[in-house]
Amino acid sequence: MRYRALIPVKSLDQVKSRLADHLTRDERATLVLDMLHHVIQVLHESKVFEHITVVSADPRVLEKARIWGAWPQPEEQAGHNPALHAAALRELATGAEALLTISADLPLLQVSDIDGMIEQAQQYDVVLAPSREGTGTNALLVHPPLAIPYVFGVGSLQRYLVESRQRQLSSILHTATGLALDIDTVEDLDRLRQYEMEDKARYMSYLVWHVQ
Repeated sequence: MRYRALIPVKSLDQVKSRLADHLTRDERATLVLDMLHHVIQVLHESKVFEHITVVSADPRVLEKARIWGAWPQPEEQAGHNPALHAAALRELATGAEALLTISADLPLLQVSDIDGMIEQAQQYDVVLAPSREGTGTNALLVHPPLAIPYVFGVGSLQRYLVESRQRQLSSILHTATGLALDIDTVEDLDRLRQYEMEDKARYMSYLVWHVQ
């Protein structure tokens, strides 16, 4: 199966508004670009995707995407879901058989998370990665592309499940920390720091054990 990936990114002037009391606009833009870079790297390292497309109205985002080895795609329609629909139509028209649409703000994403979704896509038409709170959707893998419409937004996970049932498509939830933790609030940043501290502690324990 020919897999491709889409990563939507808002204009940098608008990103992470809920962090405005804690980070400056430039700091928020840097945070988003750092996380986008990480997601692109992980998708490349998975060696699954023919190509990775970043969809954005922001030329700064598109230029970084190009530098990092992704295809820059300017938004053709206004609005998150219409822009993704237009981009997915392009992928479908050029031979994509399966399409992963994934959030740009997943700092803990790992190759194993992507591998897990790909493995489940062998048996299910729709693979959904829930957000940490269990109502949003941080990744969506469907074959063929646009087998269900884009309904990202508040409560999207349940809406995707309904759309799948209505079209008699099989679906499954793929839950993993790397896919669940997106960064929108200062509490999310605190959770990220906690995970990083725990990972460092585990690494140090590993070193101590193996040098004894």
